[in-house]
Amino acid sequence: MYYNYTDMPIKFTIKEASDYMGAQLVSGTAGGASVRTLLTDSRSLAQAEGCLFFALTSARNDGHRYVETLYQHGVRHFVVQHIPETMHDHSDADFLLVPDTLDALQQLAAAWRQRFTIPVTGITGSNGKTIVKEWLAWLMSGDRRIVKSQKSYNSQIGVPLAVWQMQAGDELAIFEAGISQPGEMARIERIIRPTTGIFTHIGTAHDAYFSDRRQKINEKLNLFVQAQTLIYCADQREVADAVAENEQLAHLKKATWGRAADCDLQLLSTVVRDGETILEARYRNETIRITIPMTDRASAENAMHCWLFMLLEEMSSDVIAERMRRLPVIEMRMELKEAINHCSVINDSYSSDLHSLQVAVEFLCRQQGARKTVILSDILQSGQDEQTLYADVARLLKTKGVHRLIGIGSGISQHADMFGIEAFFFPDTDTFLQRFPFNHFREESILLKGARIFAFEKIDRALQQKTHETVLEINLNALVDNLNYYRAKGRPGVRLMAMVKAFSYGSGSCEIASLLQFHHIDYLAVAYVDEGVELRKAGITMPIMVMNPELQSLDPLFAYDLEPEIYSFRLLQRWRSRLEQQAGKPAPAVHIKLDTGMHRLGFEEREVETLCRTLQELRAAEAAFRVASVFSHLSGSDNPSLDAWTHRQIATFRRMSKQVQNAFDYPVYAHILNSAGITRFPDAQFDMVRLGIGLYGVGVNDEEQQYLRPVSTLKTVISQIKQIPAGDTVGYGRRHVASHEMRIGTIAIGYADGLRRRFGNGRGTVFVNGQPAPVIGNICMDMCMIDLTGVDARENDEVIIFGDRPTIIDIARTLDTIPYEVLTGISRRVKRVYVTEN
Repeated sequence: MYYNYTDMPIKFTIKEASDYMGAQLVSGTAGGASVRTLLTDSRSLAQAEGCLFFALTSARNDGHRYVETLYQHGVRHFVVQHIPETMHDHSDADFLLVPDTLDALQQLAAAWRQRFTIPVTGITGSNGKTIVKEWLAWLMSGDRRIVKSQKSYNSQIGVPLAVWQMQAGDELAIFEAGISQPGEMARIERIIRPTTGIFTHIGTAHDAYFSDRRQKINEKLNLFVQAQTLIYCADQREVADAVAENEQLAHLKKATWGRAADCDLQLLSTVVRDGETILEARYRNETIRITIPMTDRASAENAMHCWLFMLLEEMSSDVIAERMRRLPVIEMRMELKEAINHCSVINDSYSSDLHSLQVAVEFLCRQQGARKTVILSDILQSGQDEQTLYADVARLLKTKGVHRLIGIGSGISQHADMFGIEAFFFPDTDTFLQRFPFNHFREESILLKGARIFAFEKIDRALQQKTHETVLEINLNALVDNLNYYRAKGRPGVRLMAMVKAFSYGSGSCEIASLLQFHHIDYLAVAYVDEGVELRKAGITMPIMVMNPELQSLDPLFAYDLEPEIYSFRLLQRWRSRLEQQAGKPAPAVHIKLDTGMHRLGFEEREVETLCRTLQELRAAEAAFRVASVFSHLSGSDNPSLDAWTHRQIATFRRMSKQVQNAFDYPVYAHILNSAGITRFPDAQFDMVRLGIGLYGVGVNDEEQQYLRPVSTLKTVISQIKQIPAGDTVGYGRRHVASHEMRIGTIAIGYADGLRRRFGNGRGTVFVNGQPAPVIGNICMDMCMIDLTGVDARENDEVIIFGDRPTIIDIARTLDTIPYEVLTGISRRVKRVYVTEN
């Protein structure tokens, strides 16, 4: 995250920044240029002037690779660990040489923080950090000008970028801090330097990286070693004990809430009714009460932290109660869904401010090959005058290449002349729905970004293509986390091919491919030509391998630059014939498939000598002929009992692939490892590895599974609930007979959606409001029935088929199959919803 609006104040000169970071300044501007914005992700550049780029390095990536590209886009200031070879002749660029670019980023942010004396609240914990931060900012915004972390930017990189937002005139700062392993919080503490701390709920997240829960709690408490006040729940005994025993926190004022009488805010009762929660408590010998418009326990806990904070700020109970009753629901994600007329819609309409708009527009721009439309409401309570505000919005949309704006509200409409792109304006949402012809939306990506009072959910409903209440939710952040997990296992220089065949294992090919392209994957692989053509039409430009090209027609491979797998002499001859028709014109590269023992497709070892001779002849005859890689498949890499066989396959591949590589005078990549192989056979990475099911959150064993995140959640709703007496039967064939009076629910999913009939008759279990509910009777085509006896459930409640619990692995075991089959079996009629966590 960074902010690039030209009215942002100058924060440091390059010379000042260099001094704060202890950098060696190699300057083309004598250090006098100004720094306004910080950039850590080259893909997010919007304004080059005043931008300072930090070339961060990691096991997965190296920011130095993008310095030249950023220079070409106008950036002139770079924090680097070495000057890239291609940049030595650019005398107008500033290079700030440091040993560690991440440490330099944190030092600069810490220096900026030291310029402010306003109250700063730091929030940490396992759960609830972002909600508490957002609620506090909302609750306090009527009294003070607030600066806060955007999204859940709470990491070693995110915290410095959040603190960098602080400006003159801010009256309260609220930042969250997250860690994943020991030693991280001390670095974050020196940047935030909170005066008040809030410790939210402690949970199991990242437990694997700590020796025990106490170590994790103590690490998080390092955020507050120089704070004045700490707010926490005394009912969390692990946290309370850790605070009491931590000598570094002895100076703190401890402000506690909980059920014990000695708590500063003693919780007396919690009543849930009519969609609300009433919390009654005692504070300074006075009984007080708030009502929040949520019913879940986590929201009540988060509200208690905010309540105590406001009381410590000496706010009146009446004001607190009035604001608590209007607490907004904080959505933690953006959703990407299929929409009418081959469009996609991104719903980020839970908030509307300039910074979150930038984040949403960047997500919009990742969608490849489509026009970009933004539907934007008035931006309320921004703290800026409207002239400046909408000038910034216009600049952002134009810089990011948005094609069309639809503005809704009187404020944005009054500044219609500022937007130099196709634009339409309406006074309110209902007028837009009545007057705008929706057939004008066609093959484009649409971003909904509106303040809650504009009810953009109406627009969302109007744009959605499918109304079936069963959805497969794909968490794009989880997919990226899994990608990074496997990337970290690769040796330097080893390339990565991602499998997006079979509709990306049921997750949606184009959307997943677009995300992988954004994250610089080296190759994609599909099963059939049609899948590759679909990706090309969706704007995917990166190399694509086709694993089973059809002999009948090779023309689409040439038309869409798709690289086929060549697995037989017959196919190789067909390719040669097609190359001859090209008459020297460019042609796609090919990938040679070797059979090392799986005996599905590929050249066998006895054929390799003839194969190499044929390839050399073809290379000599056709200049356009090029082999990109040689590869094979492992047949048992996930099974320890087959390790001897796998080592034999790898040894065979090593011999065969070397022969093929030696037949050419240019590099030919070799690859054999799949997801399981990446983990279990790291010595066989060769030049590239292929990532498949692991990308979607399925590990090779229980140990690896704890480091992966589920990507897909299949969910539906309860259509109807009814009571049936003992002796009645349920479903086709009367297969389930009620042995007692039962409460049953009918849910909107059946075998036409991909829920196999084997899952019925008590074999499968789904989850409703966190409680298990067995599937009873036969699975019907479009629905099935579940036992809700003893389950707190209502009609239209959400039902989880698989996700975090039960997992896709649990479902596969129940069905005596593998996760691949479950995922790829989800019907296309099930709407895919893509979410990105904020």
